[in-house]
Amino acid sequence: MSRRGKPRETKIPEANCAMGPGTQTPLCSGPGTAFKEEQNQKIKKEQKPKKREQKRPEHTNETSVPDVKTESACIKTKKGTSTSTSPEHLTDEKPQHRQPETPKGATKVPVPQSNIGQKADVDKILSTTLTKLKIKRKDRAEAAHLINGIIKNIMDYLNKNTECFKDVQDLRTGSYYENLKISNPDEFDVMLTVPISRVDIQPFTDDGAFYSVALKRGKTPLDKFRKENNTISGSEILHEFRNEVKKCVKKTEYVEVEKKKMGCPAVTLLVTGPGSVTLSLDVVLALEVRTCWPHFTKEGFKIEGWLGRKVKQECKGKPYYLVPKYQGRDTWRISFSHVEKAIMKNHGSEKTCCEENGARCCRKDCLKLLKHLLSLLKTKDSSFDKFCSYHVKTILLHACCSRTKDTDWKASHLTQCFLLLLENFESHLRDQDLPNFFIPTQNLLLGPSPKSCILLADRIKEERENGFPIFS
Repeated sequence: MSRRGKPRETKIPEANCAMGPGTQTPLCSGPGTAFKEEQNQKIKKEQKPKKREQKRPEHTNETSVPDVKTESACIKTKKGTSTSTSPEHLTDEKPQHRQPETPKGATKVPVPQSNIGQKADVDKILSTTLTKLKIKRKDRAEAAHLINGIIKNIMDYLNKNTECFKDVQDLRTGSYYENLKISNPDEFDVMLTVPISRVDIQPFTDDGAFYSVALKRGKTPLDKFRKENNTISGSEILHEFRNEVKKCVKKTEYVEVEKKKMGCPAVTLLVTGPGSVTLSLDVVLALEVRTCWPHFTKEGFKIEGWLGRKVKQECKGKPYYLVPKYQGRDTWRISFSHVEKAIMKNHGSEKTCCEENGARCCRKDCLKLLKHLLSLLKTKDSSFDKFCSYHVKTILLHACCSRTKDTDWKASHLTQCFLLLLENFESHLRDQDLPNFFIPTQNLLLGPSPKSCILLADRIKEERENGFPIFS
């Protein structure tokens, strides 16, 4: 007898077991109550080894063996088809299919590990910081006028009053002349070069960064610095140069010679500028060598993919310079600062990059931000004192050679490019290895301690992942 609202037990097997109209799978038979209990027992037994099912490989070529109880209770699988997946299995496998996977053969684009949700905030912070770092045109003009006058006075004095330095020429180098100066126009560098010919240049160290310079036969203005083995004494020539510069600026009231620093080849002049602002001018003596670049540079200066082979050949046709440096005994450090200046001023893979009618890139902006970040970190931790702006410039030069196109450095992609540059720096710091851009056998991170390298990498990572609170 059937009552309204009460399900008929005899219909339960049809509702649970039927595959639908038109299917070939036969309907199971049997009394409703027994079938219901058997189904409940089957579900409990199948749920128990749930963890085992998860450990099975996602893909297999083997055909599953149907469970005896499943076959007798309900559905018989069609011949030639794979075993049906139970609802429990479907639930367990779904999360695995949702995991993102990189397709085989696909190119992985290096993306900085940054918080995407904070991208807009980081964009604003970096843009605001660059605005603060921009030097006012008036301040730049006033400082440059004062510094240029001092350089001219020194050159005129050396030309008229000395024999060994009478042929010096000025070579403006450094961040100011590369348009990379930040905050204030308070630091300037000038190289006063002495041309030499008929010299024998020999590597002094295994890394190819330092050399000894020997004069060949013949009279030269530098004979007074010739030693018994015909090498030029770097310490003596530097001492003479320093004394002559001091004589030149002695009567200039607003110029003072800073006390000599151990191992520093520069004569540093402290200049009182407009508004009582102190400017710093580093005057460096260098020998100009017009021969082929040393063989240590053969594996360096890899700019073919970035600026092209023609530009590389033009650069290698220029002279190189040797700066006196006391490295255990008289020796000279090789310098390519003039080449650095040339490629930083013409840094685009396209000739119109950053020109008035050309597309802008963010290479220089990234360098300015990284210089500023390092400067701020150094003020907070004295253990970072041995890190300098040259490390930062070298990081950028290597990055430009790996990401060669102007489209890799779009101005609109400043945040992404800067974060990626920071990751490059962190990687070099953790490896404690940063090859000189021109002489890859020289590791520029041998000076700082391994501990300070790791600590600086950690600080940079902390700033990068937290949206640069140090810039606020």
